[in-house]
Order: sequence, then C-alpha cells, then structure tokens
Amino acid sequence: MAKTKSVFFCQNCGYESPKWQGKCPSCSEWNTFVEETISKSSGRHLQATTENQGIPIPITEAEEEVQARLTTGQSETDRVLGGGMVKGSLVLIAGEPGIGKSTLLLQMALNFEKGAVLYVSGEESNAQIADRAKRIGHLTPNCYLLSETNPESIISQAKKLNPAFIVIDSVQTLSASWIESSPGSISQIRESTARLMQFAKQSSTTLFLIGHITKEGSIAGPKVLEHMVDTVMVFEGDRNHVFRLLRSTKNRFGSTNEIGVYRMEGSGLQAVTNPSEVLINHYSENMSGSAASVIIEGIRPFIVEVQALVSSAVYGTPQRTATGFDIKRLNMLLAVLEKRCGFKLGGKDVFLNVAGGIKVSDPALDLSVAAAILSSSEDLSIEPGACFCGEIGLSGEIRPVNRVEKRISEAEKLGFKTIFVSFFHEKDSISQKSGIRIIPIRHIREMLTKMFG
Repeated sequence: MAKTKSVFFCQNCGYESPKWQGKCPSCSEWNTFVEETISKSSGRHLQATTENQGIPIPITEAEEEVQARLTTGQSETDRVLGGGMVKGSLVLIAGEPGIGKSTLLLQMALNFEKGAVLYVSGEESNAQIADRAKRIGHLTPNCYLLSETNPESIISQAKKLNPAFIVIDSVQTLSASWIESSPGSISQIRESTARLMQFAKQSSTTLFLIGHITKEGSIAGPKVLEHMVDTVMVFEGDRNHVFRLLRSTKNRFGSTNEIGVYRMEGSGLQAVTNPSEVLINHYSENMSGSAASVIIEGIRPFIVEVQALVSSAVYGTPQRTATGFDIKRLNMLLAVLEKRCGFKLGGKDVFLNVAGGIKVSDPALDLSVAAAILSSSEDLSIEPGACFCGEIGLSGEIRPVNRVEKRISEAEKLGFKTIFVSFFHEKDSISQKSGIRIIPIRHIREMLTKMFG
C-alpha cells in the first residue's frame, strides 16, 4: 500500500525539503517553498518503468543511428529548431496566455504530411480543438486528437498510433496517478515529464510540450524542467500587435540565436519571410523622432524602426518609457547624450518604441536610438533613406558590431541610400558600395554633425 507524506518544494528550482524554509538553500530565493503531498508506491510503477532497460553500445554504432531531421511544415519553426525536428527530442514552447502557442502547434499538426500526429490537450475537449482547427486551416485525417492528462494513458495511445510527433497542451495539466499532488505542482510536472521523456527516447518520438509563463515572465514549474528537455523556445510578442517572435533559448541540436517571425491573422499564424519590409513604416520618412536600424537575430539581418518622443516634463519628475528596448540601456544612452553631447535631457520625458511590438536586444540598435532621441529633441527629421548600425560606449565612442557586411547588404537591398557605422570596423568590411553610401563615425558628436550640420 502506498505511503503518503508531506514535503516542501521550491517553486523556483524544485529543491525538496522536509520542512518549510524561508530561503531556499539551493537557489537562494525567498518564500518559494510550497507544501505538497506525495506517495511512495510499493514498487509496481518502478517495475513497470524498468522492464525495457537499454543496453550499452559502442559510440561508433550510436553514430549510425543518427537520422535526418523531419520538417515541421513551417519554415520559421524549422529555422528555430535548427533545420527541423530531431527524432526522440523534447521541445518546450512557453509564452504568455493568448499569445498563440496552441495555434502554432495545432497548425503544425494540421500541416504535417509525413505521418500521423497526436495532439493531446488537457485544457480543451476534442470538439473544441476541432472547431478551432476549422478556423485556422483545413482538417486532415493525419491529425489525431486526445483529451487526456494521465501520462501513462497518453503513452499507451501513442504506442498504438505510432505518431511522428506528439503535442502536449499543456505540461501543467498532466496528472500522474502515482503522484498524489494536484496538477501543475512541482512533483507532478517533474515526474510526468520524466516519464514522457523516457518514452520519447525509447520510441524515437518527438514531443512538443506547451508551458505556461508566470507573472514574473519565467516558465512555470521547476527549473529542472528546462534542464530535462532538449530545446526551449519562447513565443513572445505583444497581443496588441500582429507580430510574434519564436525565439530559442536552449537547443541541444542547433543554434540558440535563431528566431522565427510570424504574423497573427484571422486564419492563424502566417510566416513572415522578409521581416524588414513589414517592420518599416514608409510614411514617417519626413517626421522627426524616427530612425531605422539594421539588427541581426541569429544569422538573419532585418531592419526595424525606432520611434522616440522627447517633450518637457509636465509633472516635475521626468518619465522614461521604452517598449521593445531595455529601459536601463535607454537611461545609459540618455546619460551619454547629456554628458558627451551637452543635450539637457534630464528634465524631459523620453518615450521610446520599437515599431511592430518586437523586443530587440542587439546592441547595434544604440545608434538609431540616439539618432531618434536627438531628432525628436531638436524636432528635425533625419535624412530620408538613412539607417544606423552601431553600439555606443560610455565615453560616446561608436563601437563596431558583428557581421556588419550582412547589415550593409540588407540595407542596400531594401533601398536605403546611407548607413552610419562605426569607424573602427576593418576597412574591408565597410568598403564603399555602389548602391549605398557608408558613413563611418568615431563619436556620437560626429554623427550629430553629419546628421544636422
């Protein structure tokens, strides 16, 4: 007969303790312990899960088992995965509620044509999923629906169907029968994922797990969940905008720098193959406070528009607001502009926005942020057809950025006439091209002179 006991788990890292503690000794976070009731079985489950144990093989034979990747039917998802699905891998996709995680994977299941797909949902009935599938695409007999939360039942049905991949929506709804705690608890997520991972590796079946996001922005559940899976992808974006970004933060079988760009429409998510053309507003060329920048996410260069508004502080305390850009980085750039260029921005409100609702972490955006702020402060429009690419240091120097040749080529391809880059790039990488004028600058003051005279 199973024995039950109460233990305490850290919600941040999954550390187990027999008693409540204010500070977790593993991750040093405060007030993260929650009480859960677990049971220790008499050994029947242990016997069931150890019947098909693997045997050691030479590494030369293991190399022969490596198979080609399977395409998901979505070019942007394949790009982020590193070329497609790897058989037997676990992929965790996390994102805020309503951002489109379930829509993305349901479209993938409907578009897959190389075998059966099992879509498991613990949040919706089969009829609800079918109704949603009708709105976003055509129905296909290759996609099988299963409304289930027990991992053993899911594995049993998967063995009968033998699908190419399985979608679990979501991992927080799984409820293993040998764990007495409620669904979504630390122990349930950990044990259920471990059982599914064992099945995936033994059967060479790819598993896609949908995960929830906490209010702090981290993936719900124990941190060990991210260590267990092979790939972690974050689906992000602003629900008030149409663009969504699929970003890889961990990938054992590919690069972690790739992103996929999607557009949310009434018929579902549509891949954006050329983000530069849709992220640039061609109607703001003669307006102040708008500057274009060439950024790189992964190996893909594209152009985004930075918009700034500088005005006098009405309520005495200046406001600093940034959308799609790090607010601390904005404060640093404002300090550099005030100290090195003499602009009195300390008593003014500064609002910054990266058009399209995307978040950018590329330091090459610094130069366009500074240009947009100066343009709005002086109410002078930037020269039409100009874009910027450079990192700003604390002394005001323009530092070089990586892969500047690709950035220049992308700007030239989209019809830009001028690009401002760092003077400290290698001369071969910024050699003048016939289609675009390259202006190398050393300091932020030099950019100001060449922009406005």
